[in-house]
Amino acid sequence: MSGTTTSYRERLRDTASGFFQQYGLAFVMVASYFGSGSIFIASSAGVRFGYALLWAVVGAALLGFMAQDMSARLGIFGEPLMEFVRRKVGGRLAMVLAVVLSSGCLLWAFELTAAVGKGLSLLLGGAVGWMPLAFLSGLAAVVVGVLNYEGIEQLMTAMMIGLLVVYLAVTGTTAPPLSAIATGFVPSVPNVGALTLVASILGTTALWPNFFLESNLVAEKGWTGISDVAPMRRDLSIGYAVGGVTTITILVLAAAVLRPAGYTELETFLTPGLALGEVLGEWARTVFLVGAVAAAFNSIIPIMWTPSYLVQHARGKEADSANRSFKAIYAVLVTISGLSPLITMFFGLGIIDMILLFPAYNAIVGLPITAVFLFWAVNDSDVMGEHRNTRTLSALNAALVVLAIVSAATSLPGVFDALVSGGL
Repeated sequence: MSGTTTSYRERLRDTASGFFQQYGLAFVMVASYFGSGSIFIASSAGVRFGYALLWAVVGAALLGFMAQDMSARLGIFGEPLMEFVRRKVGGRLAMVLAVVLSSGCLLWAFELTAAVGKGLSLLLGGAVGWMPLAFLSGLAAVVVGVLNYEGIEQLMTAMMIGLLVVYLAVTGTTAPPLSAIATGFVPSVPNVGALTLVASILGTTALWPNFFLESNLVAEKGWTGISDVAPMRRDLSIGYAVGGVTTITILVLAAAVLRPAGYTELETFLTPGLALGEVLGEWARTVFLVGAVAAAFNSIIPIMWTPSYLVQHARGKEADSANRSFKAIYAVLVTISGLSPLITMFFGLGIIDMILLFPAYNAIVGLPITAVFLFWAVNDSDVMGEHRNTRTLSALNAALVVLAIVSAATSLPGVFDALVSGGL
């Protein structure tokens, strides 16, 4: 019996090892975007418009896939994105851009540590306030984030699959109407307000730090030539399928349970969990909150790897996740992100303000800058050679650039007013 058990464990280990030799990078990318903001936006879409915006989730996943594909091909056939930026604009301007973009990552991490702290506080019944828990979550992210890349990749994959199982389990108990779900995959816009949520769904999925990360991390997978494009795309397909289905389950859960219960608006990304407790029972509340906390914590690590790559490449240095200086930049910035309670104390911004405003800042500043440089890089024949974008890919990439710029221009006034007035 023990021999059979040992043999089974060895086969399981060999299977997992074989999987991670070819796949896993996409799960790191998906984990970075699937955080508190994604849960809040998907839940809001379900509460306000039922199943009508399911098509936007599918479209966002396809857009994210295409953007990551371009970033990966840049890393395989050319060079990491920030190295390209430094060659084109010079070291001084590249460093300025690195600092501006890194500040956006830090703002993102502030809202994520605050979200984790609030979620843990609720799970503990309020016995501990969110502020100390937010700081501790930052320290925990430091410890996890300095592990070797392979360990992080395996952890992110396990957690994303776990989140999918968790939300499928909760949604499965609600028996949502399949015919209504099917109609949601047909593009429609119920009213003008739905357009804002469509843009938000797209914006949280096409996450600009991932454009830098993917172009760096393909080297970690050993993807260096034309033969690696197929496994890279299979990896992206698997990862974005898991992320997309998880987002769909959250939207369906909100539409099937919260909307019929009379909810028309959500206060925070944790509200669905609290509401589910009233409708389905305490178990659903706990499961949803654990998943939400895990998703927010997951996002901290890959997002905060980005500044290390940006700063090192802007300085003209090699960026290696195993390098001491790389880990030092990561550790310092993530520790600072654990000080998110100070944002509330000194600037009057609540957790929901941070969850909405800080990603919006990134959509206004980081996404347009990154989209423009990615478009430039994948169409540069000196960098990509014969592997530069086709006309079709160029058109899709141009659409991403236009979407980023238009979204930034329309969002800027509202975000600026909220920041200077102390919140939403």
